[in-house]
Amino acid sequence: MSVDPMAYETQFFGFTPQTCMLRVYTAFQDYLFEMMLVVEGVMLKKLDGIPGCKISPSQIRKCTEKFLLFMKEHFDKLFAKMEEVLLQLVLNIPKNVLLPEDRVHEQYPYSKEEFQALQDELQQLQQQCRAEAAAGQALRAELEEQKAVRAELEKILKCFDGLENICREHGAVNFKESFALLRQNSKRLQDVLKDVEEKSKKMKQHDQLM
Repeated sequence: MSVDPMAYETQFFGFTPQTCMLRVYTAFQDYLFEMMLVVEGVMLKKLDGIPGCKISPSQIRKCTEKFLLFMKEHFDKLFAKMEEVLLQLVLNIPKNVLLPEDRVHEQYPYSKEEFQALQDELQQLQQQCRAEAAAGQALRAELEEQKAVRAELEKILKCFDGLENICREHGAVNFKESFALLRQNSKRLQDVLKDVEEKSKKMKQHDQLM
């Protein structure tokens, strides 16, 4: 049997040419064995009908085995020649033939170095995508936290507005001075709320880009 891997032929046929030849050889060999058994059976029947025949079935079996060995030796020689012809002329793809699925390599040839560079670039892009996805997830988690903080800040601002209204209604001057400090703190909280809103807008823009 040929030791050439014949990888291109395997790609085209869907099986290795050597496997095909092995199956053909096995089929011929099985047929030869079956034929010898049939011949032996016919001979036994013929000899059984001859009066005084001294040839025993064991002698017939020995003759059959010798004839089978003779046939197998000649068959192996003939099959070796047939295998060589089939592998070279029938199951062989010429070197100048390109399969349709491989024509893209002819249009866009790449060396091993260029292919490795593309592989490296692809790996870097995959890492960047994973990093972007992780950053996006972290930003979304931060946005959820900011939403919760914003809700609390809005509650505090409403409380300050209520206190201011109460001071106006009761004319509490001294408290008004104290409230001025509260107003300053309220202004700071409003600045924080504005910062939260800006971060929220940036997060939405980031999600749109992703």
